[in-house]
Amino acid sequence: DNLSIIVYLNFYLVSFNLLNEVSMASKTPVGFIGLGNMGNPMAKNLLKHGYPVIATDVFPESCKEVQELGAQIVDNPAEVADKADRIITMLPSSPNVIEVYTGPNGILKKVKKGSLLIDSSTIDPAVSKEMAAAAEKMGAVLMDAPVSGGVGAASSGKLTFMVGGAEEEFTAVSELLSCMGANVVYCGQVGTGQAAKICNNMLLAIGMIGTSETMNLGIRLGLDPKLLAKILNMSSGRCWSSDTYNPVPGVMEGVPSGNNYQGGFGTQLMAKDLGLAQNTATNTKTPVPLGSLAHQMYRMMCARGYANKDFSSVFQFLREEEGQ
Repeated sequence: DNLSIIVYLNFYLVSFNLLNEVSMASKTPVGFIGLGNMGNPMAKNLLKHGYPVIATDVFPESCKEVQELGAQIVDNPAEVADKADRIITMLPSSPNVIEVYTGPNGILKKVKKGSLLIDSSTIDPAVSKEMAAAAEKMGAVLMDAPVSGGVGAASSGKLTFMVGGAEEEFTAVSELLSCMGANVVYCGQVGTGQAAKICNNMLLAIGMIGTSETMNLGIRLGLDPKLLAKILNMSSGRCWSSDTYNPVPGVMEGVPSGNNYQGGFGTQLMAKDLGLAQNTATNTKTPVPLGSLAHQMYRMMCARGYANKDFSSVFQFLREEEGQ
């Protein structure tokens, strides 16, 4: 009896190991281009989930960490496209995306027919459409999949991906993106992922400025900031900036305002996203008076030395403006 149990156990162990090896082998390489603050932790999560990663970045030193974890580093995007037929790009702005896809050493120089290209950069929806059309000519599919959640969510694999593109490719995209995110949402055709991201960040900026003005006024009127935040958060003025990411130092722990506005989502990046919202509003003849004001405020902050501080530092900026 004991012998047969041991035989069965061995059989199960061997089967399990074989299955495991098959599932690892079935994970074909994934290309990753752009290993910055967001790309680096995202690529690490793909490696953690057993995907072989082939990566590149314009700054070779950005590749060190993922290389140590087993990623293969190549010289340029074209080489990535030569070795992988699923590629994720995470780049700072529209010009970078155009260069990485259509430049002299770009993805489209060596892309294989049937490749799936996922761009998680936050860029102008018109550029996403342009890149998708260029990819289609080469027999590849491009989808835009910008993210929400910042560096913390990128590290913990809890990002939200907003995906635009061919619906029949969404399942394949979800399988990859769910290694890096908690939510993967299909938004519609190419460019709609970008549209959702830009709209969210415009509201986020407006809400953060409103929260900062409100907290500052309350403090000037003699209210304790913690008490004021508590009252706001049980009242109709409550919002994400007041209850999850309060901009006043000392009100909450584990947020940038408690750490001299280090980390988080940079003012410069917020100014960039508000610029995108502004462009799209102009192109669609959509009035966005508060979005425009928010854009100008964040641009002023960039000019006054706040560029690399978290966007909640608008509270500090307002205090400085009134000479406090």
